[in-house]
Formats: sequence, C-alpha cells, structure tokens
Amino acid sequence: MSVTIVSACLRHGRGGSPTAVVDEAPLSDAQRRLVPVLAGTSHAVFMSVGDDGRGQPLVSLRFFTTGGELPACGHGTVAALAALTERAASTGGTEYHATLRTAGGRTFHGSGIRRDDGVHARFDPGPIELHEPLPEEREPVLAALGVTARALAPGACTATLGRRRLLVPVTSIAALTALAPDFGRLRDACDRFGLLGCYVHTAPTPAGRLAARMFAPSIGVPEDIANANSTACLAAHLARQGITDIAADMGDTVGSPATITATSQPGQSGPRIHVGGVARITDTHRLEPGRVS
Repeated sequence: MSVTIVSACLRHGRGGSPTAVVDEAPLSDAQRRLVPVLAGTSHAVFMSVGDDGRGQPLVSLRFFTTGGELPACGHGTVAALAALTERAASTGGTEYHATLRTAGGRTFHGSGIRRDDGVHARFDPGPIELHEPLPEEREPVLAALGVTARALAPGACTATLGRRRLLVPVTSIAALTALAPDFGRLRDACDRFGLLGCYVHTAPTPAGRLAARMFAPSIGVPEDIANANSTACLAAHLARQGITDIAADMGDTVGSPATITATSQPGQSGPRIHVGGVARITDTHRLEPGRVS
C-alpha cells in the first residue's frame, strides 16, 4: 500500500503537520487506525476519486487517528488536496478543483493551486455553530488545561464543526506557551461533555495574526501541530467582531511551525468561511500488507 506523506499548513516553507494520504483500500477500521502509527503521523486520510456526474472530480474522504475515525479533519483535507493537485500537475495542470465528501455526510468544494512554495489548498468547511459554554463544562476543562484566571481572556465559546470543541482565549503568547495540560484530566473532561478538544488562542493583531494550540487527547492527539477546522471555528467567532482574515500560527511548542489561514464573508445563515494552508509532499513509501493487520 502506497502512503504519501504530506506536510500540511507549512509556515514559510517549513514545518507543517505530517499527514498520511492513502488511496482507498479494503481495510477494516482497526487497520486504518494503524496506518498513522506505521507512517509516523498523527492522522491519516483515505481518499477515493470518482465523478460528480458533471465531469468534475468527486472525492470521498475518511480520516483516522489511532483513536478512531473523525467526521472531519481540516489539515487532512489540505493534505488530500495537495496530493491530488500534485497528481494533476503530472499531466500539466497547476490547479485542482473538486467536490469533497466526508464520512460525516458533508459535501463541499475544495481547491489547490501549485506554486513554487507548495500547493496552496483551501476549502469551505461548512456551517459552524457557536454557543456560550456552560460554567459546569468550562471550569473542569480550564482547570485541566492549566489556564489561570489571570491568563484567561474574555470570549470563550464552544464551536461545532463536525464535533464540538471549546475555544479558549488567553491574554498573551507567553501564557499560551506556558500551558502544560494534565492530559488525563483533560481527556476525562472532554469525554464527559462531548468535546473534541480545546483550541487555545491569543487575540489577533490588527493584521489578523494570532497564535494557537490545539489539545485533543480524546482522539489520541495530545497536541495537534495544525488544526484547520478549529481555526475555521475561530474565524466564524471573530467574524462577529468584524475580523475577516486571520492567520493562526501553531506547532511551535512541538517543534514543527505551522500556519493556517481563514477568511470570512457574510452568508445567509452566518459567516461563510474558507480555510486552508500551504502543503508539500515530503515522502512516499509503501506499507507491506502484513504490517497493516
């Protein structure tokens, strides 16, 4: 089985989140959960390319970590689009456009443009629900994160995109960097309240730049290098304040700098978000069938 390793959401050509991209194969869910382990990545995306009936690609995506299947994965989508764009480039194309479909039931548009610094991929993550967190769910999570009252900034909220997550603003990059969560307690708290995890972030600068960390031990990822869907959730939240363009720097605390960009535009049922990043294929290798068992 051929596995393509894509570094998704690079920052200035460096870092990014290594993601295993695999063509759809007859594997059980247990076998799919092994692929990121064997590939040395946190996530794997399995893709199947068909036709949408109008002569355009229809790509079905499934996302797995060691913890199981995810209904959506933003940087996994970026990685898949990068791999597909590079395939299109082999026949002379520089752009790739497709309808994407996830196992969670969403159908949406994604694209990639091949440039010198990598593939610039972006997609529409779909509607995002935002709510005020209840005190009984917020306090145990903040305690497990180690966010003190002094470090906490106003504006925490829950956001649902596939699954609910808690967006936690902090006062400074120093406060963000200093976090050392108790992952056992955090997993218990997130499981208790049905949260995917916690996206902790600073306020954006006037230019829209911010720093963030994503903790998701419930899905087997204590700290995510890059989390595009949570950045999309934050973009929807900040759109209420008139902020339409953001760039979230992640991954510094785990030694792999990453950047995710997101834009918002007014829509009929709330802000319409586009999110993405720059990605590059960094390796391709084969997994022997006997190892995925």
